[in-house]
This record gives sequence, C-alpha cells and structure tokens, in this order.
Amino acid sequence: MSPVLKTQGLTKQYGSMVALNNINIALEPGRIVGLLGPNGSGKTTFIKMASGLLAPTGGQIIIGGMEPGPETKKFVSYLPDRTYFDGWMKVRDCVKMFADFYADFDQAKALDMLQSLSIDANKRFKTLSKGTQEKVQLAMVMSRKAHLYLLDEPIGGVDPAARDFILETIIRNYNEQGTVVISTHLIYDIERILDDVIFLMNGYVERYTSVDQIREQSGKSVDEVFREAFRC
Repeated sequence: MSPVLKTQGLTKQYGSMVALNNINIALEPGRIVGLLGPNGSGKTTFIKMASGLLAPTGGQIIIGGMEPGPETKKFVSYLPDRTYFDGWMKVRDCVKMFADFYADFDQAKALDMLQSLSIDANKRFKTLSKGTQEKVQLAMVMSRKAHLYLLDEPIGGVDPAARDFILETIIRNYNEQGTVVISTHLIYDIERILDDVIFLMNGYVERYTSVDQIREQSGKSVDEVFREAFRC
C-alpha cells in the first residue's frame, strides 16, 4: 500500500534559520501519528508544508502521489493552531461553508458532532469561548472523509477536562482508511490514541517508530522516553 505522505530530503529555511532539516519519512494509511516535540521544533512548519501553505526550500513532500497544491486540498483536512472563522458567522454558517468548499464533507455528521459537543449551531462564533471555537473547527475538520488529517495542537487551547472528549471525537470520526497527524507537546494526554510517533527536535527527526516498539524496547511510556531524550 502506498504511503499517504512521503518526504525526501525535506528542508525549510527562514533566512539563516533552518526550521526543518533533511526530513525523510513515509506515513502509512490507517495510522494515527503523533508529531511530537517542544515549541520551536518544527512541528507547525511541517504541518503547514503538508497542507500546502508553505513551500519547501529543498527536497520534496508528496501526498497521494502529488506535491501539495489545489488538488491535494481535496483530500487533506487541516486544523490550524489558530481560529479562522469570521466572528459574525453563526456555527451553522461554518457548517455551510465547509459543505460548499469540500465534496467529502458530511454535513449531517458535523451537526451531530456539534450536538454531542453541546454546541448551539445558532450561536455566533465570536460569542464562543476559545475552547469552544476550537471544538467547532475540529468538528468541521473531522466531518470530512479525508485521506490525511493534519491537526496542529488540537488540545492546546482546551482545559484538561475537555481533552479526553476531544481525543474521543478524533478517533470516533476520522476516516479509518486515512491517516491522522497530531502535532502537540502534550504527549501524556494523547499517547493512548497514537499508533506511531515522530520526535522532532530543532528541525531534525530524532525518532520515527511505533508506540508499541517504544514500549516493548524501553518498558516505558512515550512521554517518559520523550522526556529522557529531550530532558523535558
């Protein structure tokens, strides 16, 4: 089975600063992958490049056999680390916008997810708390039948009590033939849902392996191994 995403020598520089350095990975279908690293390690840069918002300085990134662009947006579902809906919009307007933009968007599923999250579809986006705004965006992203879900810090802005609910929303609603990439530094909170992990540090891939292999080889959790590796 072909990788959903593959990189070869992927590099990104901002002037003299190297954000990603010679990244070589292949993400297989049907996996939930943790893109893990401290702040400034290159996680958001990688997510933005995979979503087509940034171009490589060197090397390449291939998604579904193509470089990121208008065609890949049809099967890549991207959750940024910032809110992007206009404040005047009602939540149901957000649903309609996604339905208009994406052929793979399941409107009924989105409305059902909003209801399960206790979010009033008639509320204006600007009246919602930051955590609720992020839940709305997550519901939109996870209601697509995408090949690749790119989630940048999906639990970073919500309180600890809501994190488990957010993670359950992700694993219950993604296309199981697709791949989910979750960027986060909150490893302890998410490792139970991960199949694979990528450790990023200063733009380098320090480790790319399965969660099971880490636990079998070390007898420790992913969070413990990460903290030892990066002295967190």
